[in-house]
Amino acid sequence: MKNSNKLIILTGPSGVGKGTVVKEILDKEKNIWLSISATTRRPREGEKDGENYYFLDKKKFKEMIEQNLFLEWAQFAGNYYGTPLSSVNEKIKKGFTVLLEIEVEGAKQIKEKFPNSLSIFLLPPDKAELERRIRNRGTENEESIKKRLSRANYEISASNQFDFALTNQNVNETAMRIIKLMQT
Repeated sequence: MKNSNKLIILTGPSGVGKGTVVKEILDKEKNIWLSISATTRRPREGEKDGENYYFLDKKKFKEMIEQNLFLEWAQFAGNYYGTPLSSVNEKIKKGFTVLLEIEVEGAKQIKEKFPNSLSIFLLPPDKAELERRIRNRGTENEESIKKRLSRANYEISASNQFDFALTNQNVNETAMRIIKLMQT
């Protein structure tokens, strides 16, 4: 990678396809490490602790906040999410580019602390497609879906605060555009 920047932020509203795009990037680029976030939400089917997330209870999460052990953290849809600082520092020291797939508030926190980080906001093709993606997950109840869609409107309005905003029409094309941005 030519980019001297070792911290890449990928954000966007729930359901925009961040996880799918990240998987495509990781399949193509071997010197990228995906930061694993901690969360208090329940695991979705197939998710593994320490692989997809560190699943913590609220007490443990709040202890880590008090001890400043997060690069960023936020509360979203009734759960806490955060990026453990130690693992990010360790991977950067080993020469990896660290990719953070995080929600918008956390992304803003990191961009403020690390202005040289590369921040990319993923946009849905349109709001109807975003709703379709969230509903097709089959993991949310109606109240949660409505919260996520309402939150998405706010988050999309913040997309101009990031270095780049890309519309995720096609996963492979989006992944290739992000890789290209990382290499400049």
